[in-house]
Amino acid sequence: MNPHKESPFKGKTGVRRLINAFGYSIDGLKAALTHEDAFRQLALLALALIPLAFFIDASGIGRALLIASSLATLIIELLNSAIEAAVDHTSLERHPLAKRAKDMGSAAQLLGLINLASMWALVLWG
Repeated sequence: MNPHKESPFKGKTGVRRLINAFGYSIDGLKAALTHEDAFRQLALLALALIPLAFFIDASGIGRALLIASSLATLIIELLNSAIEAAVDHTSLERHPLAKRAKDMGSAAQLLGLINLASMWALVLWG
């Protein structure tokens, strides 16, 4: 096998690639909503916080920070869940590297939630 050859699963280019990528993204969101409790909880939180950002007394930049920090927790949770799924697919055995990968994903989400709380606190009371 040629080490410089792309994956055999990569073959589409142009508009077809964009359409496929959009479909894969929708599949990923559906999978997260179906299989990941944490993602569902964060999605519900975002559904409450994002509209609320438009009703509080904040500048445009303040609102942008509130919305971006809410979306960031969803993005981080998708990545965390992807790491967990990939690790579990590789092996269900307990291994220090698997634990490290999962713990780092969890730590990323913790920092995302601290960021979310900080942004809301600073915009509301800053």
